[in-house]
Amino acid sequence: MLAVDQREAMRLMFAAAGGAPVADRVLTDFKVKATQVLTPHASAVLVDRQFALDAVLDAGAVHPGCGLIVAADHFLPGNGIPVDAVEIDEGVDPFRARAQGAVALKLLVLWRQDEDPAVRRAMVADFVARCRAAGLVSIIEPVVRPPRRGWEFDREAAIVAAARELGDSGADLYKGEMPHGGRADNATLLDACRAIDDAVAMPWVILSSGVEADLFGNAVRIACRAGAAGFLAGRAVWQSVIGARETEAVLRDVSVPRLRRLGEIVDEAVAGR
Repeated sequence: MLAVDQREAMRLMFAAAGGAPVADRVLTDFKVKATQVLTPHASAVLVDRQFALDAVLDAGAVHPGCGLIVAADHFLPGNGIPVDAVEIDEGVDPFRARAQGAVALKLLVLWRQDEDPAVRRAMVADFVARCRAAGLVSIIEPVVRPPRRGWEFDREAAIVAAARELGDSGADLYKGEMPHGGRADNATLLDACRAIDDAVAMPWVILSSGVEADLFGNAVRIACRAGAAGFLAGRAVWQSVIGARETEAVLRDVSVPRLRRLGEIVDEAVAGR
């Protein structure tokens, strides 16, 4: 599955590539082009309300064989970062989203060990209930962050702790981070992914943020061997295209083969389990 729901993070990518202020239109145009070019090769695409949903629908950019997922998270900036906290986006009406063709909603959940787990679980429960009421699949995306107080942070332990806390939340799909950023040896990666698989009581997939594009294929292979159902990723597919002059052509030449190969890796790994 393909993700193009990045917001201020994508603006930062464009700024790094070009060095000039990045208008909202730049993000929207890229998201529409990426959706048009890549969704014939994806089982689903995740888009955001802020920059993409209306434009993608108006352009008829989603391939008929590709499911539409709408991000239902509202990002709150703070402490110098674009996403310091998250709440459910009240601007996303699940019933309207389904009427527009969506099959699922996604919610980012920031996990910090020094914040109240009951607050996170309550937000997830609310989100799942909204999805079920509208007949939509619920996807949660726990992403771990260092604690707000103190300096000690074991990212790998936090990833598993988040999975244990939210893996039985009743959501339909768990979108998790790849342990070790995919940079450890295969045996270590496999053990870490098996820990996630043991912790969650629902199908799960990995995201590509924090994983180098050249390592993501192996990360997908290892995660699927451990029990993952696949991936829901964006950066590993299209980040290298950011800033290209001929965006559509480079998406076809670079991103399409990457996405297709990742799909093949999922099929091969799942068949070999």
